[in-house]
Amino acid sequence: MAPNADRSNLIPFSSRLFDGRALAQDVWSIFNAANLPADCINLGQGYMNFPPPPWVVEAADQALKQTLPNHYSHPKGRIRLREAIKNFYEASLNRSLDVETEIIVTSGANEGQYSVFTAFLEQGDEVIMFEPFFDQYLPSVTFNGGKPVYVPLHPDLSGEKPNSSDWRIDFEELRRSITPRAKMIIINTPHNPVGKVFSKEELEKIAAIAEEFNLLVMSDEVYDCLVYDGKEHVRFATLPGMWDRTVTVLSAGKAFAATGWRVGWLIGPEYIIKPTLAACTRIVFCTNSPLQEAAACGLEQARSRRFFETQLAEYQERRDILLAAFDKVGLKYSLPEGTYFVLVDISKLKYPDDYPFPESVRGRGKDFRACWFIAMEIGVSSIPVSEFYCEEHCSIGESYARFSFCKDVDTLRKAGERLQALANYIS
Repeated sequence: MAPNADRSNLIPFSSRLFDGRALAQDVWSIFNAANLPADCINLGQGYMNFPPPPWVVEAADQALKQTLPNHYSHPKGRIRLREAIKNFYEASLNRSLDVETEIIVTSGANEGQYSVFTAFLEQGDEVIMFEPFFDQYLPSVTFNGGKPVYVPLHPDLSGEKPNSSDWRIDFEELRRSITPRAKMIIINTPHNPVGKVFSKEELEKIAAIAEEFNLLVMSDEVYDCLVYDGKEHVRFATLPGMWDRTVTVLSAGKAFAATGWRVGWLIGPEYIIKPTLAACTRIVFCTNSPLQEAAACGLEQARSRRFFETQLAEYQERRDILLAAFDKVGLKYSLPEGTYFVLVDISKLKYPDDYPFPESVRGRGKDFRACWFIAMEIGVSSIPVSEFYCEEHCSIGESYARFSFCKDVDTLRKAGERLQALANYIS
């Protein structure tokens, strides 16, 4: 070995890290609290600044004080939680569920999705994703040998009061995107980041295509409990023939304001759940036990406490506080029908040509610069939407910033007051 030889990169890492953007400086590291003013209000990242319901926290505390919940659970999930999932979701899925073969508990919805990709993707299999897409889909697909195929939702926000339903699928474009290598299609409803709740008609058209081309459907429904204004959430697996080809993805973190607990679950037919369980067992073995007990308690008591009805009203109040601020300052947005995100049109925002943007922002879309300016000068952070697109389609997202309203009302009111200063920068 030569003295002073460079030994910092002896072993090359896998190319899949490039394909999945895993090594790129992502939006979360750029708009990290450490890079922003200390008093900046974080409406960018989708986590709550309030705790889970106290009775669910108490259930976690009680589980920690017992012996068995502090040890390994069955890889399928603790039986109490699987029974709670069965009892809670059977009605909305219009079928009886088998806790042994049709339900698996995962370490967050994201790990559950990853396990499905591991179980079903061969090298070069194509996975259709609607843009803008939840950013974890991309590396999860590519790390498992899959090839993403991007189909953008097309916004028509020309009306006076645009709605998230105005982000539409071009079904001929979707059909053209399907090749003989197509294996899966991902549906996210309610949709992050758009807030769109897919209509039954849209889902039926997707179902017909899935049936025609024999596609496995991943229906990401983690925001199913956050649907506003009387809009109907249709479970994709309830459409004719779709149970047989659909895995439904759900989340305790979204349901009970406990995103750090990393507890989710998958529901589907045995032939999907069985190989997914095999993959999941090798990835994490099992999900943490005491918080499974707490999630079970949440589902068991949610109906008698009218928890989801109360929570929905609280989120609708939060949504309306933030939207009123954008109305007042004169910024257009897509009225979200679901989730806790709103896309705001920032295309008319003007900032000085010589503004000192950091290098990490200069090389990205104009929405990165706009969001950075808002964070630094207005004191409210958001997320640039072009991050959720492929390079070919990112211009669609460059006109929008994603703001989250999963914060307490005082924080949202304070953010709304700060956002009024944007009036000085709108052309």
